[in-house]
Amino acid sequence: MTFDEIRAASPEALAAAFAAPPQEAAPWVEAAAKYGIARAMVFWGQMLLDGVAGAAPDRPAAAAWFRAAAEAGEVEGMNMFGRCLENGWGVAEDQAAAALWFRRAAEAGLDWGQYNLGNMHFGGRGVPEDRAEALRWYQRAAAQGHAKSMNMVARYLEEGWEVPRDPAAAARLYAASAGRGDFRGQFNLGALLAAHGEVDAAARWFRTAAQGAHAAFRRSMALRLAERPEPELRAIAGEIAATGGRDGLPRP
Repeated sequence: MTFDEIRAASPEALAAAFAAPPQEAAPWVEAAAKYGIARAMVFWGQMLLDGVAGAAPDRPAAAAWFRAAAEAGEVEGMNMFGRCLENGWGVAEDQAAAALWFRRAAEAGLDWGQYNLGNMHFGGRGVPEDRAEALRWYQRAAAQGHAKSMNMVARYLEEGWEVPRDPAAAARLYAASAGRGDFRGQFNLGALLAAHGEVDAAARWFRTAAQGAHAAFRRSMALRLAERPEPELRAIAGEIAATGGRDGLPRP
C-alpha cells in the first residue's frame, strides 16, 4: 500500500476499507497509520490492542500508536491512550496521566472522554474524588446519547447523589441506556421493574443484560438475583451459573 494510493482514496473508500473484516482492513489501516493519518493510528492501535486477524495482542505497540494519534490531535487517540495509562495496557499504569488525557478528550467534546473523566472523579483516581464534578461530565456525555453515562446520571437521580431524588427521571434514563445497549442500564432497569412488580419485563431485561455483560458483572448479577423472592428471577441466576465463566446467555 503506497502513500499515493492512500492519498488518492476517497474518504468513503478509506472508511469502507477500515470497516472491512480485520484481515482485509489491516494492510490499509497499518499503511495509513505509518503515513501519519491520525485517524488510522487509532484504528491500528485498536487492532493491535485486540490482536490483528487472530494474532496475539501487542499492547506496547497499541499504546505507542494511541499516543501518536493523541499527540497529533486525534480525540479518540487521547481517550484510548488514557485507557492504556489507566489500565497499564502496554505502559506503566499512571492514573493522574490518564485523567489528563481523558480531560483533553472530554474538553474536545468526545463522549467517551467525558464518561471516563467522570469515572476518574467519581472514584478519586488520578484526580480528587468529586461526585459533583463527575456528574457534570456524565451529563455532558449523556446529552450526546452515551448509554453508559445515561446509566450513571440515572444512578445519581435514583440515589439522590448531589441532586434531589427523582425516581421517574431515573427510570426514563435507565430505559434510554438499556435501549442503547448498556448492560448496567439494562440490569438497573430490570431492578426497577422488579421493584414495581413487573417481573416478566424485569426478567427480559435481566436476560438481555446477562447476554451482553462481561463475566465479572454476570457473576455479580447471579449473586443478586439468587437472593430475589421471585422464582422467575432466581431461575435467571441459575442460568448464569450454568454457563460457568463464559460470557453471555444463550439467546431465546
